Amino acid sequence: MKKIILMFFVIMQISCNQVLHNKLGIENAKKELENALNDTTKLAILDKNELLIKEENTAIKVAEPILFEIYGKSKIEDEKPYEAYLINNYWVINGTINRFSFGGAFSIIIDARNSKVVNVIHYK
Repeated sequence: MKKIILMFFVIMQISCNQVLHNKLGIENAKKELENALNDTTKLAILDKNELLIKEENTAIKVAEPILFEIYGKSKIEDEKPYEAYLINNYWVINGTINRFSFGGAFSIIIDARNSKVVNVIHYK
């Protein structure tokens, strides 16, 4: 009996969570984008020289999904360990290759102030 009651509460919790969350929809998303691009009176969250991506680990977490999508997850993961350097507010992240293999590795450059990808390439 306790299991049935517990199961009932779990099902109710799941059902309530789905009902209590309202989606705003694509039209709202379009308005938000338009407002953000056109309204220059709003203050930016960060000062123009403040870094959004401060840590190497975060930079890699930003870079990996992009690289996985372009080149494939297994190919990119085979290029671990990565090298990541913060240079003049830009993360330069490179894959490494086994010294006994042929071919090149990826390189991605990300602006640490806004997460913008400046360059991405895979050398042959």
